[in-house]
Amino acid sequence: MNVKQRLSLISQVGEEIIQPSELKELLEKKKKFVAYDGFEPSGTMHIAQGILRAINVNKMTKAGAKFKMLVADWHGWANNKMGGDLDKIQKVGKYFIEVWKACGMDLKNVEFIWVSDMVNDPEYWKKVMQVARNSTVKRVIRCGQIMGRKEGEVMQASQILYPCMQAADIFHLKADVCQLGMDQRKVNVLAREIGPKLGYWKPVIVSHHMLMGLGQPVSKEKDATERTIDLKMSKSKPDSAIFMTDTREDIKRKINKAYCPQGQTRENPILEYCKYLIFEKYKSLKIKRSAKFGGDIVFKSYEELEKVFASGKLHPMDLKGAVAEKMNDLVEPVRKHFDRNSKAKALKKEVERFEVTR
Repeated sequence: MNVKQRLSLISQVGEEIIQPSELKELLEKKKKFVAYDGFEPSGTMHIAQGILRAINVNKMTKAGAKFKMLVADWHGWANNKMGGDLDKIQKVGKYFIEVWKACGMDLKNVEFIWVSDMVNDPEYWKKVMQVARNSTVKRVIRCGQIMGRKEGEVMQASQILYPCMQAADIFHLKADVCQLGMDQRKVNVLAREIGPKLGYWKPVIVSHHMLMGLGQPVSKEKDATERTIDLKMSKSKPDSAIFMTDTREDIKRKINKAYCPQGQTRENPILEYCKYLIFEKYKSLKIKRSAKFGGDIVFKSYEELEKVFASGKLHPMDLKGAVAEKMNDLVEPVRKHFDRNSKAKALKKEVERFEVTR
């Protein structure tokens, strides 16, 4: 695969890339590069963290990435996830890894790294201190959105430490590329600004799209990052997302009640599922309809589907029926894994008993 092809593949992942010229230069210099993402273990996993994350990781590894997946257990602890119970947070982290084992992630090119191991290294804390010493409190608080916190919201002292740790993670992991969601943009930009001052580098930022929640969006005038946070799925609202072990009945119920106005293509979560999940995995979508309403129709591309839906010639309930079936197909291997693997099954049951905290 040449540089142009690798760049094209990564561009499919990046809703925003900072900067494309730097990414091209990186690919010209390195056939293999390090990309990283970090995840706070909290609650059960939804499809954006599972299926979409696997799709994006696989594109990155195909383009030459050695992917370092950071299990941010201490970050979750600082952010008071799972009521601040580190043991529970770590069990959720193990559960997440079990999900990825079953949903098609290219694990031979993915390394899972626990922050609880990194914190035993004094060099890690030196990097955290370097970031903190070269950042203002105001700037760090502005990065609070990476924790799902709104700007101006009261933060615990531990949450002030979080952005400093996350910026330090990038340099400690020797990451060439930060491949996280759009909601993590601000801290990645901080790392780019501060890196050269500390004798490090400017990491390239490849920010992936944040899949919408299934409910009706709330219209507010906000900056791009805040808007992304408002629209995305929420674990505290179980019907806002399909979870990786939902039953067929759960999936059908959630999809049927999802926001999907006829003819509307912008901020339509059902179409988002089609674009970012179904067409990525299956490359086509068959809609079953009675002859009275035009009979069955097969779409070979998302663009074709969007055009027909925008015209009003495809009813939302017909689309929802097909989407529900495909979403069930996507999570079925994960359900089977947790049903057949006794260790994974016990872990899932334990995690499901934990109370989800914001």
